[in-house]
Amino acid sequence: MSETLESSVQFLKGVGPRRAALYERLGVRTIEDLLHHYPRAWQDRHETADLRLPTATGLVVARGRVLRAGAFGAGPRLALYKATLATARGKVECVWFKHLSRRFDVFSALKEEVKEGADLWVVGRADPDLAGIREIRVDEHYPLSNERWRVHVGRLTPVYALTEGLSQRFTRELAFAAVEAHADAAVDAVPAELAATRRLLAAPQALRGLHFPRSEAELEAARQRMAYEELLLLELAWTLKRRQTGGLDKPHRYEVKRTLLSPFRAGLGFTLTAAQKRVINEIFDDLRRAPPMTRLLQGDVGSGKTVVALSALLLAVENGGQGALMAPTEILAEQHRATLDRFLKNLPVRVASLTSRSPKKERDKILARVAAGEVDILVGTHALLEEDVRFKSLRLAVIDEQHRFGVRQRTTLRQKGSLIDLLVMTATPIPRTLALALYGDLEISTIDEMPPGRTPIKTALASEEEAFAAVRRETAAGRQAYVVFPIIEESAALDLRSAKAEYERLRAEVFPDLKVALIHGAMPGRAKAQAMEEFVRGRAQVLVATQVIEVGIDVPNATVMVVQNADRFGLASLHQLRGRIGRGAAQSSCYLVGEARTPQARARLDTLAATTDGFRIGEEDLKLRGPGELLGVAQSGELSLLVADLVKDAALLSNARADAAALLAADPKLLRAEHALLRRRLLALYQSRWNWIDLA
Repeated sequence: MSETLESSVQFLKGVGPRRAALYERLGVRTIEDLLHHYPRAWQDRHETADLRLPTATGLVVARGRVLRAGAFGAGPRLALYKATLATARGKVECVWFKHLSRRFDVFSALKEEVKEGADLWVVGRADPDLAGIREIRVDEHYPLSNERWRVHVGRLTPVYALTEGLSQRFTRELAFAAVEAHADAAVDAVPAELAATRRLLAAPQALRGLHFPRSEAELEAARQRMAYEELLLLELAWTLKRRQTGGLDKPHRYEVKRTLLSPFRAGLGFTLTAAQKRVINEIFDDLRRAPPMTRLLQGDVGSGKTVVALSALLLAVENGGQGALMAPTEILAEQHRATLDRFLKNLPVRVASLTSRSPKKERDKILARVAAGEVDILVGTHALLEEDVRFKSLRLAVIDEQHRFGVRQRTTLRQKGSLIDLLVMTATPIPRTLALALYGDLEISTIDEMPPGRTPIKTALASEEEAFAAVRRETAAGRQAYVVFPIIEESAALDLRSAKAEYERLRAEVFPDLKVALIHGAMPGRAKAQAMEEFVRGRAQVLVATQVIEVGIDVPNATVMVVQNADRFGLASLHQLRGRIGRGAAQSSCYLVGEARTPQARARLDTLAATTDGFRIGEEDLKLRGPGELLGVAQSGELSLLVADLVKDAALLSNARADAAALLAADPKLLRAEHALLRRRLLALYQSRWNWIDLA
């Protein structure tokens, strides 16, 4: 049969039903999907220029004639096959390792291909010594007698994401065959006029250049073409979402009555910063408009976002509505509940909490009260998203640590009411370019000022002895300390200190005269609450913890943090952890313990020691880790960016945003013939994923 782009990959030569099922795991069902299963990396597999010198990556590519070859025993279970290869750059020893088998000769195929007089390519890793590359541990080899070597070596070679059962060699050859046979049939989703204006490659040319580039320049031109298409689709989706929300008229209205807001403000015990007041005004202006509010509130750790969010929730409550506050962890939800109880203790506001650990009997009572309108503000975790959580009159939803939730989860929470207002918060400030890509449906408010009276935290790389000496000094002065570990349990596979084991050592050997508490994510909710209660009330001087305390913990008397194996934490996480101290007027210190094992780890620790500015840290974290890792699983998966880099492609993103606005201004439903494929791709990518795009 003659295949088309819509044909199943099953019908391609060498695939069949079994391999088709494996490709489906990768999201590849059709030939068109295969063309858009882009390489995850490219290796320079041109012949290694100088065998006298080690290569930067350790990869060695050699081409030559076999002078001699043979198998050798290497123990009861392992055998070696060795060949001496004469290349234009000198002789080199090639070694293949194989596990022995009693049933067959593990080297039967090698003996046919790698024998005296055979010409071949080898790709592998080198064991360099002072005299240069003497031996290659071979990963792949290709006889020159088979022209398929041209797919794998002597070029920039693609490396694909795989699943168990698929080899890199087979996947690469299948991709090559698909590109050769079908790339020319690829139709441009980007309208021709726009592609010409932006000087973009045609889709067939870009697909060829992305999979099997002939040069670095061709690869980058092809990558930019496909990246632009991804960003254009993303910006179209965000523009449609904004248009959809902006065209709605919510059934409720807000009036600043001050029946709750004035006594709340008077009872705070401190004055709001100018930045907090400005942001509250931005939010209130949004709430009083007819379209539902969709706003992002970003601010550094300790900048006072919770008070701003609570002001918005109180405006909803004093206008007869309900509010919801959702957090990603139980500890943060419990901390928010404690904060609300403290700030609202003299106000007629009914607050309840709901998490996955809520006992069924208690949960049923809370759900009944929420449905009857007897709860004004419901605080909780993902449990708020469950189907049986029904509000009588939900007006405003607040989502804290928004980067841990995705677009679909935001949408699910919004559907708990009729065109409700939404405020999402993050303490991981990010550059505006990235914010617009991630939160394209949101207006952005920024708290760029810290409350007065905060003493900047001192941060230093230190030995354990220095750090623990500081803990002793501070606890002797009546203060408290955190000691943070990267894992809960000891692991043979990880050379890391664990919270459980170190807790026992610290309380028995290091601080036997102090009360030491333990908290980690695997503990039952009641045990976690008890540990936190001991620390909050000052009954425990030292809290041993994992990353579970990263957000939401507020103990002003805690002035020391010791982070063990600090090199194993991300920069944003370290900054969040550090934000647990420095919450009072006393000088606080953060000690980073552990040797940085990589240049990237060292850069993270040096950055943290150099600044407490969350916006600068956010930018550095973005440079070090890239947006994919920074966003978290929920958001990364929803943006559908396979080749676009939100840091490197800032200019492309800006162009795509302007072009998306112009396209929809000229053709609001994308119904013109030249926009048909763009419309189809847009709906395929985002309609089901975000569950909202409406082009009908």
